[in-house]
Amino acid sequence: MSDLLTYAYAVVRDIEGLREMAPPLRGVAGAPVSLVTGAGAGAGAGAGAGAGAGQPALVVSRVPAQDFQEQALKQHLEDLEWLEAVARAHHGVIEAMAERTTVLPFRLATVYLDDQRAREVLEAGRTVFAERLALLSEHVEWGVKIYAEPSAVPAAPAAPAGDLTPGRAYLRNRRQQQSVRDTVYEAARKAAERVETAGRKHASDRARHRVQQGFLAEAAGSAGGAEVVGENVVNDAYLVPLSRCDDFLADVTHAADGLDGVRVEATGPWAPYSFAMSPGEAGGAEEGAPP
Repeated sequence: MSDLLTYAYAVVRDIEGLREMAPPLRGVAGAPVSLVTGAGAGAGAGAGAGAGAGQPALVVSRVPAQDFQEQALKQHLEDLEWLEAVARAHHGVIEAMAERTTVLPFRLATVYLDDQRAREVLEAGRTVFAERLALLSEHVEWGVKIYAEPSAVPAAPAAPAGDLTPGRAYLRNRRQQQSVRDTVYEAARKAAERVETAGRKHASDRARHRVQQGFLAEAAGSAGGAEVVGENVVNDAYLVPLSRCDDFLADVTHAADGLDGVRVEATGPWAPYSFAMSPGEAGGAEEGAPP
């Protein structure tokens, strides 16, 4: 077995100049990036230069087998420093490609025994890849998160305690707090409806993601210097045509207008990570990726 494996970043539409762009890029482990094309595309063929013009191609690089074989990979996935370096390199290559052509990102650590095995996966999924690339052409992904922040709502003036016992006063305060929470979560629901309306109006597709909790929610909610974190109640991705991005963002940005205790956060544009597919969905098997 070779001491190197083929790491696959994405399927892309092979266009003119893409082959020349790839080698200067550095991917995982600092390896140069290249394209793997199907049997019908001659070496060096690009858009307008041969049978491979505009056809799907795999973006790949060679990585050490000792780091990406199944057992080693399972151990590395517990090493946050190693995982972060791989993730940064992986996404860096995808984003660089997305600036030039349509991209179907693969999940992190998708590896094959060699370029020939990668080529077989490309050939097996050629029709599906081509259809998906056509659907995603001229589209980008926008993430939209909604946060409910009851603590950001100014507290109502406390009524005089009067003859209330400490216990009754406590219960009254708890009811007031619960009333604020209920109001804020109802407002968050309205904001979500407004975002969904914007999505139906401007986006081609939507993907629902699990809401962020714990440390991830705090880190995301604190981005941009926000002092109040709150609870992430919506975490969606929208596939938006390039021509509709400004209108989509304008509607999303105003989704929390007039709603106290609600914050809407839009991030992007990104390559369409949430709307791509795994190699397995196209008929190929991932050989080194984690389950």
